Formats: sequence, structure tokens, C-alpha cells
Amino acid sequence: MNCLSMASNASDLAAVKGRQQAAWGSGDYAVVGVTLQIVGETLCEAVDLRSSQRVLDVAAGNGNATLAAARRFAEVVSTDYVGSLLDRGRERAAAERLPVTFKQADAESLPFPDASFDVVLSTFGVMFAPDQPKVAHELLRVCRPGGKIGLANWTPEGFIGRLFKTIGKHVAPPAGVKSPALWGTKDHLEALLGEGSDVVATERRFTFRYRSPAHFLDVFRTYYGPVLKAFAALEGPARVALERDLVVLVEEFNVARDGTAVIPSAYLEVVANRR
Repeated sequence: MNCLSMASNASDLAAVKGRQQAAWGSGDYAVVGVTLQIVGETLCEAVDLRSSQRVLDVAAGNGNATLAAARRFAEVVSTDYVGSLLDRGRERAAAERLPVTFKQADAESLPFPDASFDVVLSTFGVMFAPDQPKVAHELLRVCRPGGKIGLANWTPEGFIGRLFKTIGKHVAPPAGVKSPALWGTKDHLEALLGEGSDVVATERRFTFRYRSPAHFLDVFRTYYGPVLKAFAALEGPARVALERDLVVLVEEFNVARDGTAVIPSAYLEVVANRR
């Protein structure tokens, strides 16, 4: 790849990142994010987090892993490139009187020295960054040798992975950007993190629980940025078609038979031991 092509690719990824930042800043992700709290708690147990450790939560959203680590008396820094999401994390930490440092930061360019943290966490966060090798490099860089990187990433064939595939059939994903769901496959994680760490991956399930399938769709199209933006990009029959396909997807995964929505979604729990 020549210098001109590299510059063009970097410019394209920067444009994608800008659109993603706007998407995650739209709606109110915290309405959905707070339901995922158990994943942050489970991830802190998976990395065997200790009270003496310095912890970084990357692409922290509204702070699920942040709060889980702070509840274990770790020294926590919570970062995201969407300031409004950090504000929600601040509110939650203040309500629980948990000491947390919040800092707006890009996962692809973390403003911390090498080997600054004992544990680096991200729940359904870094997987959405457009430049995947760059993010992986940053995770490894700021984690000290002997430390741990803990991730929770949606798998390609789980419910959320399929949701993004469904959206992609109606609203074309950015050209040249790898699917975020690749972070939910061990082979890809080995390629991203394997040179600097030993990767252990375990498939787990998170279950979305809503009043009904219609309630689930209403919440996601109102508050979950990527779904909100997908509907906003379509009009008339195209918007109806997207809604129809999402209804079909929810019906496929919903295991409830009492009118409610109980939707298991597979994710990969990752513990990478930094060499």
C-alpha cells in the first residue's frame, strides 16, 4: 500500500469513527446499557480482579465494568469517546459513592503511558472501533506485563450479531471496515492480541428481558444509537421492511411463551494474559 492509499484509508476510518460517535451519542444508550450490568460483574470475576489493582475501562459506555471494578475497591479510570455516556457513568458512581476517574478518550489513541494499568476492561465497547489492529495495540500497550485484558464481545451468530447483520442488509455498512462481530471469534482475537498475550475465550449468554417483543423493538429504535440511526436513514417501505425483518429476528430468538421477550444473546468472554 502506497503512502497516498494509507492516508486515504486513515481518512476513511476517521470519517467512519465520526459517524459512529454520532450514532452512539444519539438516543440514550444508557437505557439499554444499564440492563447489561451483570456482564461487567461477571467479567471482573473472570479476570480475578483485586482491590489493589489499577483498572482501565475502555469504551466504557455508561460504566457497567467501571462500577463493577469500583465495587471491588479497585482504582478505576473510565473512558469513552462519547461524553454524554461518561456523564451517565458519573451519575451512577456518585449515587453509589464510588471513587472513579472519568476521562473522555478515543480507544484507538489512549492518553496513558505504556504499562499504566494492571487490568484493562471493555464490555461491548472496543469491538465497535473501526481500526481494530490499532485498538488491540492500545489495549496491549497500556496493560502492564503480567496484567490482564478482559473483554465481552458479541458473537457473529448470537442475537446482537444477527441484529447487526440484519441492519446491514438494509443500510450498507461502511466500506473497508471489518465487522465488529469478529471480536466475538477466538481466531480473530488471537490475530489481534496473540502476539502480546495468551488469550482464553469462553462463550457465555446474556439474556435480554423486556415486557414484549414490541417493547424490545421500541426501546432499541428509540435509545440504541445504531438501530435509531438505521431507521432514520430509511423511509417508507424501506423502513417498514427493516422493522419486519427485526420482528422476525426477535421471534426467532425469543424463548418466552407468555407474551414477554426473553432473548438469549451469545457473547465471548475474553481474558488475555499480558506477556
